[in-house]
Amino acid sequence: MIIFPAIDLKDGVCVRLKKGVMEDATVFNTDPAAQARAFAAQGFRWLHCVDLNGAFAGRSANAEAIRTIRAAIALPIQLGGGIRDMAAVESWLAAGITRVILGTAALTDPQFVKDAARAFPGKIVVGADAKGGRIATQGWAEVSELTPVELGKRFEDAGVAAILFTDIDGDGLLKGVNVAATAALARALTIPVIASGGVGSIADIDNLIATNAANIEGVVVGRALYDGRIDVAEALKKTA
Repeated sequence: MIIFPAIDLKDGVCVRLKKGVMEDATVFNTDPAAQARAFAAQGFRWLHCVDLNGAFAGRSANAEAIRTIRAAIALPIQLGGGIRDMAAVESWLAAGITRVILGTAALTDPQFVKDAARAFPGKIVVGADAKGGRIATQGWAEVSELTPVELGKRFEDAGVAAILFTDIDGDGLLKGVNVAATAALARALTIPVIASGGVGSIADIDNLIATNAANIEGVVVGRALYDGRIDVAEALKKTA
């Protein structure tokens, strides 16, 4: 299992939101590149990065910060937030981003996501952000009637790299990842699933491992790392 340390960007700095509310942001580092280097030095194998402004604007809004992060580390990076057309996908992959996350587009333009996945095998991650068990889009501002399983089923044969499942109701609250929903999604799909939202302690990682759901590729961890609630060395040892 991969632990994906998260850098969420708002106005060029590293923040964490609570339940996806932009007005409820805590700044953890004003130097995104320095934060990325710190994560690399701790031994993480990947970096998860989200352009929060971009998610709401529908286009990349923290490009400069993202490019400084890319230049600062050698780790593979998966990036989401405001990537909603093929030009944006191509641009970020050309800039050295390893995988791009398509969330809103997965609901509003599934054919584009399928085309991107086929054009760039292993480079496209579908974002399944759920609020009350239903897929939310537009920076989590709008909620659809679609469930994460229904969304994932749309892309079973498209060649996407993973489904990033975020439980918005617990995001940034440190109350625990939604293990049951993550495991259920992983068992319902052939696409690997990445858990996200609410990780508060190493127990969450233990609980994900304990599901024995082989299709869970990893887990995104944000606030718990910034707050020092998770011993990085212990967590990485568990997931080696």
